[in-house]
Amino acid sequence: MPEISLALGGGGIKGIAHIGVLNVLERTGIKVRAVAGTSAGGIIGAAFSSGLGSDRIKEIILKMDQKSLFQRGKNEGPAILGLAGLTNLLTEVLGDRLISDLQIPFACTAVDLDAGQEIILTQGRVVDAILATVAVPGVFPPKLWNGHTLVDGGVLDPVPIALARWLAPKLPVVAVFLSPPPENWRELAPIELPINAPIPQPILERISRLRISQAIRIFGESYDISTRMLGELRVQMDHPDVLIRPDVKEFGIVDQVNPETLIQRGISAAERAVPDIMKSCSWKNRIPRYFLQVSPPGKILEPHDEDETKQDQAS
Repeated sequence: MPEISLALGGGGIKGIAHIGVLNVLERTGIKVRAVAGTSAGGIIGAAFSSGLGSDRIKEIILKMDQKSLFQRGKNEGPAILGLAGLTNLLTEVLGDRLISDLQIPFACTAVDLDAGQEIILTQGRVVDAILATVAVPGVFPPKLWNGHTLVDGGVLDPVPIALARWLAPKLPVVAVFLSPPPENWRELAPIELPINAPIPQPILERISRLRISQAIRIFGESYDISTRMLGELRVQMDHPDVLIRPDVKEFGIVDQVNPETLIQRGISAAERAVPDIMKSCSWKNRIPRYFLQVSPPGKILEPHDEDETKQDQAS
């Protein structure tokens, strides 16, 4: 029976395509023995590792209220958008489950703003780890973790290939990258951040033309370019055994989308990759992995102190 370690990359709402990939892996009998996630990949990866199959995750996504995901909650840190809606959804699905409780070994990435280094989250509450890995700087509030200020793992590791390899060194790494090759970057959707306030459209259009709004848009697009290029470099450097690229280039990271469309894009990309996955699991390709010496690709953080966790939940 073929077995793999899975690396799920970031991409905001485009991460729904990961569900389609998981669906194909389940249908073809490919067993996922470890999952590494960054940002949106951390959300889907944690849900799958908890024992939810792709059909159940799809059901949850189809029922969720996309407009409420990025509402601001009380006492959230500095950011354009909030994560109150996402936090409520994650808590409803995962509760207070710990990463150590998950059925499949799981870890996600974040970045410590103070130390400027990649962080690996392998312990603590699953919801807390997800809120750290999705905290796009300036867009979503950072996550406090035992005195560390954590933001989106995609700042340093958009596709956690090295982390997936560390979790299961003897298995092939299948990576899902939600960015197209550089030659297709001109076709990407522009970045547009939603405004949740009930403001008439003419006023919204005037706000969008303000200098500060234009500055935010330019910064966002520049950050997105840097993240995509870093992702390309990490793919070349960390070299997954199989790379899957769902065609989701026309979707923005916080767009209102039809989940079915994104899931189908994931299915189509994964189906094309199945022969390569099977090949990567062959005896011939297994042998070199037995001699690998793999180190964690970042600093491993301890979980929250109990008092801090309660404080975060209260806020």
